[in-house]
Amino acid sequence: MRLDVATPLKDARQGALLPRGLRYKSLPGLAASAAAVVVAWLIHSTVPVMPFLTVSVILGILCANLPGTSAAVEGVLQPGLVFSAKWFMRWGIVLLGLKLSLLDVAALGWKTLAIVVGIVLLTFMGTLLLGKALKLPGDQPLLLATGFSICGASAIGAMSGVTKTDHRDTVIPIALVTLCGTLAIAVLPALKGPLGLDTVQFGYWVGASVHDVGQVVATAQTAGPASLAVALIVKLTRVLMLAPMVTGAALVGRFRRRRTANGAGDTGIKLPPLIPFFVAGFMAMIILRTLGILPPVVLEAAGTVQDLLLAAALFGLGASVQVRALLQTSGRAIMAAMLSWGLIAALAFAGVHII
Repeated sequence: MRLDVATPLKDARQGALLPRGLRYKSLPGLAASAAAVVVAWLIHSTVPVMPFLTVSVILGILCANLPGTSAAVEGVLQPGLVFSAKWFMRWGIVLLGLKLSLLDVAALGWKTLAIVVGIVLLTFMGTLLLGKALKLPGDQPLLLATGFSICGASAIGAMSGVTKTDHRDTVIPIALVTLCGTLAIAVLPALKGPLGLDTVQFGYWVGASVHDVGQVVATAQTAGPASLAVALIVKLTRVLMLAPMVTGAALVGRFRRRRTANGAGDTGIKLPPLIPFFVAGFMAMIILRTLGILPPVVLEAAGTVQDLLLAAALFGLGASVQVRALLQTSGRAIMAAMLSWGLIAALAFAGVHII
């Protein structure tokens, strides 16, 4: 079974973005990622209900599975696609911080903030326990829990960066969180009336339960601008949880590695940084946005660059998924994802009525 590409850039040693021996080999894959981003943007512009990042993942999966392109994905395009999946994801996460102001979070009030944080924590723990109960391999329970509770594929990319997760454990959670987030675009608006939610309540529900920011926009805008505004603030409050959750995972990882090293009598083992550079950058961008020192034109440009970087990264990750193998081997992961999706939707719905 092949769910991942080989990882020739896995050891982009000491932070070198393009190791010398791979500099030219990466160009075809980088060019393919750029072309895919353009196509995804055109599709999103033509069909706005399809989020830009979701389309990017789908294009990657198609390229990995269509007879005319799969050979190139496994061959000449591979180094550049792996580079895109790893490094563009991290820099996109850094710029994601510019979307969040702590002043907007404070404006929600302590009660709403506590409910949103509670939803994130309960979804995270519930999904983690579900994944372990279903005996998902490797870090899949952790990655599913992170993606469904916080901010979808971006959160999975951030968590896999600190846990040094094998690529095979990353692509399945990203595919599943993208699937559920895409389904939410159609399912949640259809439930607004039967559940008796008004426009603002619907915005709270969407912001607290849908995974990716683009999917939140596509879902909440169906109820109007007031719903969209509330949904985005609540969603970005969930994004704020990315830093402490990932830092906590880094702390646990350091403790385990240190204990393993001590048990083996190896005191020279190199421990990962307490706070990875992209998480530190993410927090720094939040502070910059909160201080209000960046003009709107800079924020708008940074938002565009962030979308482009994440789209290229998700195309690279999507290009490592073989649909046939995914369907044959991931029944338990699909069950865990669907149960997690139901869990966060139910918790968010209960939170709406408490608010």
